[in-house]
Amino acid sequence: MKQSSGIRQWVKTGEPWVWLNAAAVSASMMMVVGLLALIAYHGLGHFWPVDLMEAELVDGDKSTIIMGEVRATEIVPAQQIRESGVRLPADITQVKRILLKQGNRDIYNLDFRWFLERDIANINYPEDLIVFERREWGDLYGRLVAIKEHGQALNHLEKTDELYAQLQSKLARILDLYEQARDISVNEIGNINYQLEQLRLKEKKLQLNGALSNERQAIIEQERQALNQSFSQLQIKANTLYEKISPDSIIVRIASGQNVEIALEKIIQVIKPNEMDTIQKLSHYFHQLWRFISENPREANTEGGIFPAIFGTVLMVLIMSVMVTPLGVMAAIYMHEYAAQGVFIRLVRIAVNNLAGVPSIVYGVFGLGFFVYFIGGSIDSLFYSEASPAPVFGTPGLLWASLTLALLTLPVVIVSTEEGLARVPNAIRDGSLALGATRFETLWHTVLPMASPAMITGVILAVARAAGEVAPLMLVGVVKLAPSLAVDANAPFLHLDRKFMHLGFHIYDVGFQSPNIEAARPLVYTTALLLVVVIILLNLTAIRIRNRLREKYKNYEH
Repeated sequence: MKQSSGIRQWVKTGEPWVWLNAAAVSASMMMVVGLLALIAYHGLGHFWPVDLMEAELVDGDKSTIIMGEVRATEIVPAQQIRESGVRLPADITQVKRILLKQGNRDIYNLDFRWFLERDIANINYPEDLIVFERREWGDLYGRLVAIKEHGQALNHLEKTDELYAQLQSKLARILDLYEQARDISVNEIGNINYQLEQLRLKEKKLQLNGALSNERQAIIEQERQALNQSFSQLQIKANTLYEKISPDSIIVRIASGQNVEIALEKIIQVIKPNEMDTIQKLSHYFHQLWRFISENPREANTEGGIFPAIFGTVLMVLIMSVMVTPLGVMAAIYMHEYAAQGVFIRLVRIAVNNLAGVPSIVYGVFGLGFFVYFIGGSIDSLFYSEASPAPVFGTPGLLWASLTLALLTLPVVIVSTEEGLARVPNAIRDGSLALGATRFETLWHTVLPMASPAMITGVILAVARAAGEVAPLMLVGVVKLAPSLAVDANAPFLHLDRKFMHLGFHIYDVGFQSPNIEAARPLVYTTALLLVVVIILLNLTAIRIRNRLREKYKNYEH
């Protein structure tokens, strides 16, 4: 009885619920950490240079040579293999199979292929096998046979190592020329094309307004001729660089024994993974990881990097935060500090709380109808009639995506700000008013500084939700591949009308729309990890600001 009474007394103290809460928090933290570790394991391992295997595939009396990277192994029921048409002895219940990345997609039509372990023999890892990373068709695996300059093979190099060193030297020169040519084609010529288009729109606008005089026409024509002349000079310069690249090629012998010729301009880098030591592999690993973060995507987003998606996500969240913070703070100030606390305000608070539970896709439909078609279409008809029928703001873009997510996260900021204002003691307000300050001065110099940590908390919650949203963005601005970033060197520098890429949509696109599932899977994990990292960094920045404000104004409470 005494023991039962002691337990009852212990329960009444509330201590069991504290321990239960601590256990729930610990379990949640472990699950989050475990999930992130799983994502990191499957994603970051993709960039490690895997040794190339060369083996013999035995099929009865026939045998062929296979070559590639072993990406996964698994044990499957024998019945599953039999159902695929493979004959197995009746006494076998399980079979081990290997997923081989054989590359050479333009030759084999598949990057990845499953092989039964029992059919593979004479496995070895020759040091002369090379991975050729290409701009299209994925990786090519094989042995370097010859380098061709202007159609003539360099046969004087007898040793494979010398031939490989010559290839590395030529490839470095060609990559430098390619980057110069690409910079001219994309940036300099792109800027001239933008200026020509703006000049055309200016001319059309003057014509529509009846203000296109002969003098203005002559000035515009003079500017156009100067731009066309610069365009021609840059085009010649770019073509000259491309001509220096195009004559060189290499001959590679693949697993089947066939010799394949590849233009050097289509190759990004070459490595010999089988002869690399741990330090070299580690260096290559971080090099590949940096390229993934800093480069543009290729091959339907299954190759290359994701920099435009990172840039678009961060820029959209920043613009959204600039829009939602003043709106949410002003709404909360009005409802808590100025409005009469009656039935109407209570109904408004209920409506704000209910808005937080509206599905995000509904906000996307609203943004498409109201922002894009109604407001954007009106802006085009009033200010951009010269661009008709092509829309400027009457089409999904960065501005409308940011506004849509600002509406989606507005209830979070309002509620957090109101809670912060409610925590400010009324005695502080009364004291400020008693000292002769006006109501606005009291609010601006006393109440808002004390409530600012709560406002930043609302922004943190808004950023965390907005950065991961995908459904509304599909309707109001995000695209699979943006031709250019929303920020560039052309005035007005920040182009709010442009479409953009987003990490969340990139995950959806690569994971569910990619024709090459095995190649896309590790990129889905890596992109998801990067999205979490971006959200954490944005939140940490806001938390640091909140902590500084809290430290700065903590003496106000005493």
